[in-house]
Amino acid sequence: MWNPGSVAALKLGPYVVDPPVVLAPMAGITNVAFRQLCREQGAGLYVCEMVTTRALVERNPKTMRMIAFGEGERPRSLQLYGVDPATVRKAVELVVAEDLADHIDLNFGCSVPKVTRKGGGAALPWKRTLFRQLVAAAVDAADGRPVTVKMRKGIDDDHLTYLDAARTAQDCGVAWVALHARTAAQRYSGEADWPAIARLKQALDIPVLGNGDIWEAQDALRMVRETGVDGVVVGRGCLGRPWLFADLASAFEGGTSQRLPSLGQVAALMRRHAVLLARWLGSETEGVVDFRKHVAWYLKGFPVGSELRRALAMASSLAELDDLLGQLDPAVPFPTEILGQPRGRTNAPKRVTLPEGWLADRDTECVPDGAELDDSGG
Repeated sequence: MWNPGSVAALKLGPYVVDPPVVLAPMAGITNVAFRQLCREQGAGLYVCEMVTTRALVERNPKTMRMIAFGEGERPRSLQLYGVDPATVRKAVELVVAEDLADHIDLNFGCSVPKVTRKGGGAALPWKRTLFRQLVAAAVDAADGRPVTVKMRKGIDDDHLTYLDAARTAQDCGVAWVALHARTAAQRYSGEADWPAIARLKQALDIPVLGNGDIWEAQDALRMVRETGVDGVVVGRGCLGRPWLFADLASAFEGGTSQRLPSLGQVAALMRRHAVLLARWLGSETEGVVDFRKHVAWYLKGFPVGSELRRALAMASSLAELDDLLGQLDPAVPFPTEILGQPRGRTNAPKRVTLPEGWLADRDTECVPDGAELDDSGG
């Protein structure tokens, strides 16, 4: 039986994250609309899409829209990606000067080639001196605002960095460390290495959060029991299932109930999601088009024909969406056979793309040429 008193309150500066559940930033997903939808289901911490520090400093219009927060959204959590400590400092100084966020998370977990080939994301902790400089610059510039870091185990099994990097981050004054228990080379394949999360928890004095393979609320409780972590980070598990946060809130309070919405209830959430996207983007068409990527996740496992699925994934207006959603049988029960199954990306392992000579010297302070991406992030 779960004992809710077994997890201490998770603090983030002046804030208490209760339940100790964090929505992982996901590109193109965790915008204002999706965060609101999830917040309506249950409390926790909801992080916006990752943005690049250079784009923020240069006030890229898309970036400035991406870092918007909803009314009453507190704490406002912003994830930054950068490689140059000087640029990261400027970005954090801007956040503080203009009160753009209450919490800053630093990304050291991204494994996509356009990031790692510049030495960023999961590649950066290998350069331990540069990593220390970057984290220290962010903490110093944050002027008391809490700074956290999210990382992977390392580049690959031969180049693990998480223990040393986490100790360095702790020394620099971060509020917590979150570990996605896969290497960059694994991407989203295989199983997350929960024992690595337990090793990290034993190595640090500050809170540790675990990420990887939390598909149901009971997975989160099991991670806490098996690793001793202070909280969990949920990413792909909530795709098409914002009600997972209600399950998580119940589980951390000691409850055993699990929401299994009917197809009609899922359809209502789908429409709500599209409406929130339209409101945020300021255009019904843009909102419904952006919603298309979520259709397959919401309908996963339900007996919905391919033609209707395809039409829903091509809708361009709320009226069209309403007509198509109206063709679903609202009485169809939730497909319990898909519970516990992976959602979202499940790509195969792949060699990590790195700057030339990146692995040769761990202590160089040199920032690779063109390392600071000028696009908006996400």
